[in-house]
Amino acid sequence: MAATSRRKQAPIDEARPASANYHANALARGLALLEQMAMRPEPPTLGDFSESTALPKSTLVRLLSVLCELEYAVRVDDRPSYRLGHKVQRLATAYVSSLDLSEVAGRYLRPVADKTGQTANLGVLDGAQVLHICVTEPDRPLRFMAPPGTRDHAYCTGLGKVLLSYIDPGQLPASTPDEPFPAFTEATTTTLAELAEELAMTRERGYALDDNERSAGLRCVAVPLLIGGECLAAISVSGPSGEFTEPQQEEYVAALRAAAEGLTADPDFDAALRIVHRSLRPAGFTPAGDP
Repeated sequence: MAATSRRKQAPIDEARPASANYHANALARGLALLEQMAMRPEPPTLGDFSESTALPKSTLVRLLSVLCELEYAVRVDDRPSYRLGHKVQRLATAYVSSLDLSEVAGRYLRPVADKTGQTANLGVLDGAQVLHICVTEPDRPLRFMAPPGTRDHAYCTGLGKVLLSYIDPGQLPASTPDEPFPAFTEATTTTLAELAEELAMTRERGYALDDNERSAGLRCVAVPLLIGGECLAAISVSGPSGEFTEPQQEEYVAALRAAAEGLTADPDFDAALRIVHRSLRPAGFTPAGDP
C-alpha cells in the first residue's frame, strides 16, 4: 500500500520546486488543485482530489477552504465539488494582456537575423494572404524590408507556400486568386496545378523556397511552426538572391528550424499566437484593395 500511495502522490508533490519549504509546499499544492479544476470537464469532488493527489482529505479541505475564501475557487455543492473562482479570470486576463506576439517571437528571430545576415519573418495565413507579424532585420545597409502588419500573396512567397502546404487541398482554390495568378516575375507560378505540385514538394522536404517569384533578385526560405500537429505560423529569412546559394540555404534552414523548435516549445508564444488566430480571416476572404 505504501508504494501505491507514493505513486499517487507523485503528480502533485514531485512537481513542486526542490527548494520548497513548508509554506511554499502548501502554495504549490494549492496551485496544483487549481490546475486540476481547470483540466477537468466537470467540477472535481473532494474524493476526486484525494484520489488524484494522495493527499489526506483533511489537508485538501484546508487548502480548498483557503482558495474559496480568497475567491480563487468556489464550492459548488455538498459532495463537495469545486470550480474555479472569478479571481482566476483576473489573472488570466492580465496574462493575456501582457503578451505581445511580435515581442515574444522577436526573442527567437533576432539571433536568426544576426546569424544569417538576412531579414527574419514570422507570418500567419490570413485568408489568401500572409500577414507579417514580426520582422527582424539584420544590421546591414542592404536588406529586405517588410514592416510588421503588412500583407502579401501566399501563393508566391516562402511563408505563404509553407502555410498553404498544410491546409486541406480542397481549400486551396479559396486561398489563391483566380487563374491565371498574377505574375510578378518570370518565375511566378500562375496555375493551381503548378502550385499544388510545389506545395507537395514543400511539405515533403519541410521548407519552402521563393526563388525570385515575388520580386526579382529576392529569395526566401521558410519553415513551418507546428503546434499540436497544426501549422499555425511560419518563419523565414529573405534577402538578395546571390546570398542564397545551396549551402547557404541549408544553413538558413537549419537556423530557422532551431528557432522553430524554441518557438513551438514556448508557452507564451503558443498563447499569444492562438489569440492572433482568433482574429484571422477565413480562407477565400480578400477585401477589395488588398494584394
